[in-house]
Amino acid sequence: MTPVLVLAAHGTRSPAGQHTLAALAETVRRVRPGQRVELSYLEISSPLLGEVLPAVRGPVVVVPLLLAGGYHAHIDLPAVVADHRPDAVVSGWLGPHRLLTSALARKLARAGLRATDAVLLGAAGSSDPAALADVRAAAHRLAVRLARPVTAAFASAGTPSLEEAMERVGSTPAARVAIASYVLAPGFFHDRLVGAGAGLVSEPLGADPDVAALIWHRYDEALSRAARPRTLRRA
Repeated sequence: MTPVLVLAAHGTRSPAGQHTLAALAETVRRVRPGQRVELSYLEISSPLLGEVLPAVRGPVVVVPLLLAGGYHAHIDLPAVVADHRPDAVVSGWLGPHRLLTSALARKLARAGLRATDAVLLGAAGSSDPAALADVRAAAHRLAVRLARPVTAAFASAGTPSLEEAMERVGSTPAARVAIASYVLAPGFFHDRLVGAGAGLVSEPLGADPDVAALIWHRYDEALSRAARPRTLRRA
């Protein structure tokens, strides 16, 4: 039996955010017609992951719709899986990855990015240094793609903060500041990016075909890892 793909998003109170995540799930389904895909949330929105997992029969692969590690990836999600479906296979989170870089570059271009713009990668942030490192790695990938510096900036925890980054790039000769929105859907954090005063802010990653392709890549990767025979350690 082909494992069911269960998408585990953070959750949002934004109706537009919920609509975008539902559209992403539909885009994922269209990539592999006939493959069952369920959307769930870790908190705030419904259905919750803890409700979806017990209702799915057969093998399950959970793909976190998280762009970096942190509390939800390391603590929250594993606890829900352990309580409700300890047999489930859990993939890695989404970023950083070249497919996200492609989606970010494309959305910046659509927003009207200019050659003279200073670019920030605007992310939610985290108290986990490894999660911040994931975002900085994503900023580096985008810098290589755009052939210009890109600074990671954080709307909540993490340095530089969005405000600090805006002040720094605002003192440079760049004509204006462009923020690449490193969030999946509209909501609190994207609103923070829009309100930062940049010349342009790209749309959230949303139901982008490259994001959908990356989700299936993480799914396949998790299954491949789970299928590897375990080797016994020598005493």
